[in-house]
Amino acid sequence: MSMETLLVGLLYLVLSGLYLLVLPGLLYVYLQKRWYVASSIERTIMYFFVFFLFPGLLLLSPFLNFRPKRREIRA
Repeated sequence: MSMETLLVGLLYLVLSGLYLLVLPGLLYVYLQKRWYVASSIERTIMYFFVFFLFPGLLLLSPFLNFRPKRREIRA
């Protein structure tokens, strides 16, 4: 194998890891922090990134929990 072939393969591996794991993970963290306080424009941008990174979000979805935290009610 030539060096160019190895570099192209490594580039594909890095870019696919970035697209499928890193960016969706960062998006999940951002969405979890801003979901209930986002403005309408910010929410539109969030929806765009959810659409754009959908395959990676689908891969990470079994491991993430978006449910609100449980309220404490004093009796």
